[in-house]
Amino acid sequence: MNKKNVAFIGLGNMGGPMASNLVKAGYDVRGFDFSASACDVARAAGVTISKSAVEAASGADVVITMLPAGQYVLDVWSNVLPHVSTIATMIDCSTIDVESALRAHELAGQKGIACLDAPVSGGVGGAKAGTLTFMVGCNDAAFGPAEKVLLSMGKKVFHCGGAGAGQAAKICNNMLLAISMIGVSEALILGEKLGLSHRVMYDVMTASSGRCWSLEAYCPVPGPVPSAPSNHNFAPGFATPLMLKDVRLSQKAAGSVGVSTPLGDMAVSLFAEYEGAGGADKDFSGIIAFLRQKHRAVVEVT
Repeated sequence: MNKKNVAFIGLGNMGGPMASNLVKAGYDVRGFDFSASACDVARAAGVTISKSAVEAASGADVVITMLPAGQYVLDVWSNVLPHVSTIATMIDCSTIDVESALRAHELAGQKGIACLDAPVSGGVGGAKAGTLTFMVGCNDAAFGPAEKVLLSMGKKVFHCGGAGAGQAAKICNNMLLAISMIGVSEALILGEKLGLSHRVMYDVMTASSGRCWSLEAYCPVPGPVPSAPSNHNFAPGFATPLMLKDVRLSQKAAGSVGVSTPLGDMAVSLFAEYEGAGGADKDFSGIIAFLRQKHRAVVEVT
């Protein structure tokens, strides 16, 4: 892909570093965000800040959005599409509901503009390091030319299928992540009560059938994985409200196709409780502390 002009709308904790990596890859990046502080950080990284999303998108070869919810995406796309060239490509990297993703594809299709839903996995750390994984929904013609742009922000790009398939893959993945983090936390808490050290449990489980990313790369107890939020007072790499949003999206999707996901439903309840009990500004892996508190409460009652 020889296109060099990229508009990046949404310069927050994820979008800012992603835009910065595009600058490092040689793209001319124009960005916009309503947050003045986010714009200041992006500007320092080489992003040219526009006065509006429309100004950023006008004349761009690629328009990327990274926004909090489906309605924001649809509002921005509705505003900018009349100003985008028909040879441009629209890419939404937000994590949103499948229905909104399909509607975004419709909006672009009405203008004859190629588009992708391309949510990411890897968190803020992956965004900064340029190691994100992209899950893409689009037609074959749109995927090939856009892949180079995505690889400037990440390490892996999966073409999951047609419109909406990227969002579908993302919410399935994050439902599993939510469930696995709860399972890892419960196993570690049980091990503690049985007299096992965190180091022993980590070494045994990462070499055994219980190994998973939530334990191996993001261990929720301090020590075994120095880069994990558990070693930094659970400062968000992936904030609890974002995980709760994603697992709720998974349950909405499950309901839309008549699939029963009882563990996903339980994950929604537990993360909602955790968020309300002080986890709103913490990483989602901090749910281990909340689960310990629930254990203590049960013991005190009994």
